[in-house]
Amino acid sequence: MAIMVASRQFYDTVAQTTHVVGDASGWTILPGGAGAYTTWASQQTFTVGDILVFNFTNRQHDVAEVVAANYEPCTSTNPIFLATTSPASLTLTTAGTHYYICTFPSHCQIGQKLTINVSASATTPTTPASPPTTPPPSTTPTTPASPPTTTPTPPSATPTTPMEPCPPTAPPTPSPLSPPTFTSDNITPPINGASSFTAVVPATFLAIGLAWLF
Repeated sequence: MAIMVASRQFYDTVAQTTHVVGDASGWTILPGGAGAYTTWASQQTFTVGDILVFNFTNRQHDVAEVVAANYEPCTSTNPIFLATTSPASLTLTTAGTHYYICTFPSHCQIGQKLTINVSASATTPTTPASPPTTPPPSTTPTTPASPPTTTPTPPSATPTTPMEPCPPTAPPTPSPLSPPTFTSDNITPPINGASSFTAVVPATFLAIGLAWLF
């Protein structure tokens, strides 16, 4: 970095041109009037960075840079630059037309005035701006999310075998009641030879059992 700065300063020093206004005649009232300085300026090439040198006699002349509106009427009010001591050196920092006059009474009116055109420097290298340290946003497209890989299982096409209806269950067949059984232990033997009663009793029980069945 130090080498670059030194090289830039050296280049600017070499590139600068020092212009002595009026050459050997200096900054004064010339016999040719304002035309003499116009002729001198036409033989020069003024570039931003060049230096103007005004040589004059102190307390007899000065030099002021004025705006364009004040140049023709030789108005010295609110000058851009004013130097009262010789030699006065002025570095040209901006391109365009520059206007200079002497503010002593009547000096500007009788021709102590100068107009020059300054061009921008085309050969002075400019230090490139440092690139931003922030990396540019990535331009790689993002990969879309993969769709789910689960494949739905189609319903089975195998028909189901209908189940045969079960036949109705027949109601249980009531089993006939067995007639009561009577043993000889339950029969009271006839008393006093009542044989007729013994014969009637079995018949009666038989009739009751048949009636129960039906």
